[in-house]
Amino acid sequence: MFNIATVQKPADQALRQDGLSLLYPAGLTTSLHLDSPAWRQGWQQLTDSWNRLPPDAHLKDGGHYRKRRHACFVQELPGGALTQAPHRAHWQPTDYNALHGGFERWFEPVEPAVAEAPAWTDLLASLGKLFAQVRPVPRWYIEAHQFRIDTAGGVGRPTPEGAHRDGVDFVVVLLVARHGVKGGETRVFDANGPDGVRFVMQEPLTTLLLDDARVIHETTPILPGDGPAEDGYRDTLVLTYRAGGFQAP
Repeated sequence: MFNIATVQKPADQALRQDGLSLLYPAGLTTSLHLDSPAWRQGWQQLTDSWNRLPPDAHLKDGGHYRKRRHACFVQELPGGALTQAPHRAHWQPTDYNALHGGFERWFEPVEPAVAEAPAWTDLLASLGKLFAQVRPVPRWYIEAHQFRIDTAGGVGRPTPEGAHRDGVDFVVVLLVARHGVKGGETRVFDANGPDGVRFVMQEPLTTLLLDDARVIHETTPILPGDGPAEDGYRDTLVLTYRAGGFQAP
């Protein structure tokens, strides 16, 4: 059984026991040994890149509320060396994504200045080392997705496929920014039972870590807040870690 008290546990312990860990900003940087002013300053400089995301051209629900970029990396363990892989399509089987699975989706790549920045590579590598404490593997195949969901059309859907798993070992959902919106409740449920938790990620760097085999997750739609609808958005970085190679047809 798990509940919101998992935030009080060390991240690796929470993942082993509960299949998820919710980290607030201070907990994230402490857990990953990224609690230096230099890392925080470097990360803050990267957040502007979410303003330059191109539209997601593959939405099958007819919406225009999502922008994104995508990149892939391979991390060798136990040392943790991280290498960017050649740009490739994102693919998921329909078993995991009934709406957008079963075909190759090519997205614009993450900007080189972002993918090569120490704040970015240190974050990905540190998460990989943390997950390797829970599940020792020789390497991780990592996919990184920069997302902006906006309310310009009245409603934005962070997970149009609904509650789902991703077909990987671990999933990371990191809140980058949230502006002028309401809603967007994150929900995580035991994949094999009735237990679940619900919460709204409000503060940048709030981060959810998931054992993808043990839980399913979704985020409810966002709606405009008190300001103009076209000004509302929710930015996230979603990372997936898989030991068995990149998913492909």
